[in-house]
Amino acid sequence: MLEIYKSEEIKLKASKQLFKTVETDKIKEDTWVNLYSPTEAEISRVQSELNVPQEFLRYPLDEEERPRIDFDDDTGIVLIIIDVPYTRREKDIIKYETTPLGIILTDKQILTVSLRQTTILDHFIENRIKDLYIAFRTRFTIQILFAVAREYLRLLRFIDKTLEVAESELSKEISNNQLYKLLSLSKSLVYFASSLKSNEAVLEKLMRGRTVKLYDDDEDLLEDVVIEYKQAHEMADIYANIVGSTTDAYASIINNNVNDIMKILAAATICLTMPDLIGCFFGQNCPMPWDAEFASNPIPFWALLIGCIASVVIAAVILRKKRML
Repeated sequence: MLEIYKSEEIKLKASKQLFKTVETDKIKEDTWVNLYSPTEAEISRVQSELNVPQEFLRYPLDEEERPRIDFDDDTGIVLIIIDVPYTRREKDIIKYETTPLGIILTDKQILTVSLRQTTILDHFIENRIKDLYIAFRTRFTIQILFAVAREYLRLLRFIDKTLEVAESELSKEISNNQLYKLLSLSKSLVYFASSLKSNEAVLEKLMRGRTVKLYDDDEDLLEDVVIEYKQAHEMADIYANIVGSTTDAYASIINNNVNDIMKILAAATICLTMPDLIGCFFGQNCPMPWDAEFASNPIPFWALLIGCIASVVIAAVILRKKRML
């Protein structure tokens, strides 16, 4: 999908210009080209009209592409790749993952390229971002980075609430479904922590101002973005440690429960083995109550019965003292 936007002045407020983002049909100066899930025809159009290197348009479409900054010496075009978070539902489990987002800065335009539609950019399209002016490409880029950091923080807070619910349910009953949720959260937090660390490296490179020229206001905003990313990274690490320790704790509880069950079964086996040993001594020579000779010789049967009961009681008492029952 190819979408083209521009900033349109709406009014002056306290001697300050206000702009809104509107969609347009043609790629002109000071426009924003949003390219997601693009077709070959859309890639060819952008490449021919803006003279953007084709690899710059294709790098962000690779799921395994790592965050970085690239610069084309021939055209002076800058490519910034960052990882942005997104959610998807798989059965009853919400999974949190990341996907590359490419920001391409040309002389007169800014492009965003991604494999799937990014809800973060909807805030810009729907004019929910303060002081947005597409012509200020550097500031627009930093605002996108800021929105991505805020999205990480929002999802991390949601993960924290999901973790609290899972722990509450596990405290009542340990189920495989809740353990699978914890495992999914652990994987998501690993993805988030890795992506945030890579994004921080991109921000540090931007802070040097060698690839993209920064103005005074841009530097202040970029410093705020760096703080947000550091906070998100720390939160991801903390939550990952909490999930790991919680999973280990419940794994220990499950092992203890299994050990208790095995201990009880072993004790029951010992108790039931004692009568069997006594019965073996009598074997086929002990007359049962339904036999004709039982009336003349009932002593072996009653001795066998009393011995079995006594052996069970003695074994149970001994096992009880050893805390096996």
